[in-house]
Amino acid sequence: MQPSEVWGERWNANSDPLARRWMETVVSKQSMVVLAADVYTMNELNNLLDQVSPYVSALKTHVDLVHDWTPDSWDDFCNRAKDVDMLIFEDRKHGDIGKIARDQMGGVYDSRSWADLMTAHLISGPSVLDGMAEGWSKVGRSGGVLLLAQMSSAGNLLEIPGYTDAVVNIGKEHPACFGFIGNGSRANELAELRKKVGEIKMIWTPGVNIQTGDSELGQRYGDPYDAVMAGSDGIIVGSGIHKSKSPSEAAKKYADVSWGALIKRSGL
Repeated sequence: MQPSEVWGERWNANSDPLARRWMETVVSKQSMVVLAADVYTMNELNNLLDQVSPYVSALKTHVDLVHDWTPDSWDDFCNRAKDVDMLIFEDRKHGDIGKIARDQMGGVYDSRSWADLMTAHLISGPSVLDGMAEGWSKVGRSGGVLLLAQMSSAGNLLEIPGYTDAVVNIGKEHPACFGFIGNGSRANELAELRKKVGEIKMIWTPGVNIQTGDSELGQRYGDPYDAVMAGSDGIIVGSGIHKSKSPSEAAKKYADVSWGALIKRSGL
């Protein structure tokens, strides 16, 4: 099956190399799964990668959570992930002015050198997008920003009226914006976001779990199938995979659910 069959006009209309790479990987692996690899040692990360690589299309990392991080071990991990066709997505949530966001992409972790995608809040204005694009450019790379348009945690302030609309309006027009983070726990809100975003930019969604409902510290979960049908282009799954008895089997289950929903959404 070709990406143009599955993604239809979105494939033809989207010139963003990262978006097209994502769409190709989803079709190749028959998976829309973005694994939130929220574990705390390099050994755990590498073991998890070995188990789930056939069924996961991107890895969402928090590099500063890794207790035994070193530049060499991290480079090796990222290279291994890219060898099995995964995008590296650092959930940094930049939110400062452009100059600081640009410089934060260097520093100890030098995320500009290995992250394909990063998250950002738009609270400081559109300069954060300019700064992040410049950060990648300084090391001869290009990357994409996922702007937080919605969150799945209870009581988050992105729900203040007008904020999501402002984020979408700015992000849709900015070339550094790969897409948006939407709320996978509420399919109706996600469907509304898709209408606002249109068909070009991607929407990736945390807050999905085959076991729906509330979890610890205000996290809410919705069904991954419903999220894809409502407009998600990538389902971000963490504990539903890495805390399961068999991460490989769990990853395959989420891959199958997401792919089945995408095929139905595409009318195939």
